This record gives sequence, C-alpha cells and structure tokens, in this order.
Amino acid sequence: MAEPENFVFKDPSVEPDDKAVFSIIGDKDRFWLAVMDHMHDNYPDAAGEWRYYNDGRQWLFKMTRKKNTVFWIVMLKDTFRITFYFGDKAEPLIQSSDLAVKIKNDFNTTKRYGKIRAISIKMANEKDVDTVKKLVALKLKVK
Repeated sequence: MAEPENFVFKDPSVEPDDKAVFSIIGDKDRFWLAVMDHMHDNYPDAAGEWRYYNDGRQWLFKMTRKKNTVFWIVMLKDTFRITFYFGDKAEPLIQSSDLAVKIKNDFNTTKRYGKIRAISIKMANEKDVDTVKKLVALKLKVK
C-alpha cells in the first residue's frame, strides 16, 4: 500500500511565500524555478497565486492564463506535485504526444471527475520538468 502524502501548507492563517516553499523543497528548488521561469518566459500573461481551500484544508498554488487554470501545485514533504486536469477533447493530443507511455496509460486509466481526468507529476528530476513543460503546451493547445 502506498504511503500517504504529507501535505505541508495546512494553516489557513499563513499564506506560503517563496522562502517557505524553498525551505520545504530544499534542493528541488531548481525544479520550481525552472517551471516558473518557463511560464514567465513563454507565457508572460500567465500568473500564479496561493489560495487556501477549505475542502482540502490546505494551500494550493494555482497557475492561470487568461482566466483558465493551467495547473495546480501542492507542497509535499521535500518536494511538490503539479497536477493538470484535461477534458476528453485532450485525449487525442495526449496520445499522439511524445509524453512517456506510462503517463499516457495512467491518463487512460485514471479516475474521471465528470469529463475531466488528472495527470500529476511529483517533481523528482529534470525529466519531470520537461514533462511539465510538455503538459503546459498541451493544456494551452486544448480549446
């Protein structure tokens, strides 16, 4: 059985900032910076913000572009996870992409929430940054 994830930003009265993020993720700060730099360099109209969600009792970082959510980030002990939600229209794009076969298979078999499914990447290495960049491009291609 998988070990439960340890979410770290749970106090609704303390909004996370870069100092808090970097203290949690340690040397994975380079992955955070790479993703944020990619968004700002390639999508200057994208913006991120921290919001506290009562349903999950935690802070999430939400990246948006033109009122559309691109991805969500949740902070975990020693790392972070980026989650994208795709509708059924994205399936052909995802399947024809150069994403890893495992990601494509996971997308096909993951639980549906209405007409959407999630792809989550737990940041562990440089390949994960590349995967996130590909997912951003796919997400912004889908209308």
